[in-house]
Amino acid sequence: MPGNPKGDRRERELVNRLDEAGFAVMRAPASGSSTDRELPDVLAGDGDVFYAVEAKSSSGDPIYLTGEEVEALIYFARNFGAAPKVGVRFDREDWAFFHPSDLHTTDGGNYRVKKETAVEDGESIADLKAAGEASGSDRSVAEVLNAVEQGVLSMDEAEAMLE
Repeated sequence: MPGNPKGDRRERELVNRLDEAGFAVMRAPASGSSTDRELPDVLAGDGDVFYAVEAKSSSGDPIYLTGEEVEALIYFARNFGAAPKVGVRFDREDWAFFHPSDLHTTDGGNYRVKKETAVEDGESIADLKAAGEASGSDRSVAEVLNAVEQGVLSMDEAEAMLE
């Protein structure tokens, strides 16, 4: 049974773009429904910063993620020692990245990214790279505090991340 050819192509595109930016990067081809393990779509790192990325693309608007997808991303990232990121790509736009706590939560407990939000507020690949060069910045603390406020992280988890 064929998978998602457009999604697979977009994931490979993301891997290539991250590689060009200087990250060591790999795509987790066993992510999604082909395994019982909770794996992100892409892992990337540059020695200073490491990301676990759930990648989504759409020709339309908006992009939705289930609560389970986001929880699995956060769980894996925390255990792996990476920052969780949701990478979204709308047709004719560049990749935009968000910490899960920065996503809009729907009444049903799912997550949504609108095209205009991605264009205006999303982090670029250059922003991800710059975060590694300025690791330990206040932005990381702000992201952790925001995640606690949103209920994505417990106080104990936040404390461990900030040690």
